[in-house]
Amino acid sequence: MKIYTEINDVLDHMFNACTTSQISEFIPEKRGFRLHGHSTTICLERAFWNVLDDMARESNLSLPRLVERVHDGCLVANDKNIASCLRVICLKYLNIYSGGASPARPELARVA
Repeated sequence: MKIYTEINDVLDHMFNACTTSQISEFIPEKRGFRLHGHSTTICLERAFWNVLDDMARESNLSLPRLVERVHDGCLVANDKNIASCLRVICLKYLNIYSGGASPARPELARVA
C-alpha cells in the first residue's frame, strides 16, 4: 500500500515510491560508538544507517571505524555535529557512487 498517491511533481513522485513497509526508514535510530576512546550516541534515520552500512562494507571497514574516519575528516568543516557530517557524507556517497560505481571502481563515478 502506498502512503501517497497523487503525482504532481518530483516530491509527489518520491512520496508515491514509498510504501508503508518503508516507513521505518524515516524513524530515527540511536547507536552508541566509541570515538577515540570517548563514548557517544548518534541519532540518524534508518535510511542513513543503511547507506553507512553499505559504505562500511564497500570500504572493508567496521561501521564504528567508518564513523570514526568520518568524524576525523569532518572536524575541519563541522566540529560539533557528527550526525550532520554523517548525513552529508551519505548524500555525497549516493551522488558520486549511485550509478553502479563503487569506491573500488572510482572511474565509474559521476562528478559531483
